[in-house]
Amino acid sequence: MSDGQVHLTRDGNVATILFDRPQARNAMTWGMYEALADACAALAKDDSIRVTVLRGAGGKAFIAGTDIAQFLAFSKPEQGSDYEEKMERYLSALEALPMPTLAVVEGWAIGGGLAIAACCDLRIATPGSKFGVPIARTLGNCLSVANYARLVAGIGAARTKRMMLMAENIAAEDALAAGFLMDVVEPAALDARIAAICTQLAGNAPVTMRVTKEAIRRLQHAGLPDGDDLVRAAYGSEDFREGVKAFVEKRPPQWKGR
Repeated sequence: MSDGQVHLTRDGNVATILFDRPQARNAMTWGMYEALADACAALAKDDSIRVTVLRGAGGKAFIAGTDIAQFLAFSKPEQGSDYEEKMERYLSALEALPMPTLAVVEGWAIGGGLAIAACCDLRIATPGSKFGVPIARTLGNCLSVANYARLVAGIGAARTKRMMLMAENIAAEDALAAGFLMDVVEPAALDARIAAICTQLAGNAPVTMRVTKEAIRRLQHAGLPDGDDLVRAAYGSEDFREGVKAFVEKRPPQWKGR
């Protein structure tokens, strides 16, 4: 299966980052994460861009998580810590972009896809889109403290607990009610809605938007506790190894609680 691509294009003062691996619902490979980092590095230096839009190719998914087969090589807790640290570098680069970012979710935004959407400033989705991190049912790993914080900020503590503990996906309408989405848009009207949002953002004061984004980012990350012990406990568990193996083998995992 293709390793996928991440395309960065510019149209005037609007940039678009396209996650292009539709045959796997745009599940992210390491190469795609690196390409996202490269795109963010380029945009951070481009003063001509006023808005960045993030979309998934194919119209069926934004991003359906990280390619799980990549976890088969994990055998030590330290690999989980290294993975989450690497992920945080990618996500922080997106979160720290100086211009407003708009995630356009058509279909699934799961796992790493939800984390990427949560790093964006604004989000819209089509009806039927789903948001979730079902790792309590599938892999038996965990999120970084920073990603838990992003979800709590985006959808609230109660919804985050229900989503994570019940391994349930949140519907677009629930995400809209939580304030995580600014709009739910029919597919036929999606491009026009994106254009209208981009036009409005591009007409606003860039410095005001930049410092507002940074102020809120600092508030959200201030005083975050260290969670490396939690990451090591999850990624070093027998349950995680069983979860990954079961996922790849397409069978239910047999949890042992250790």
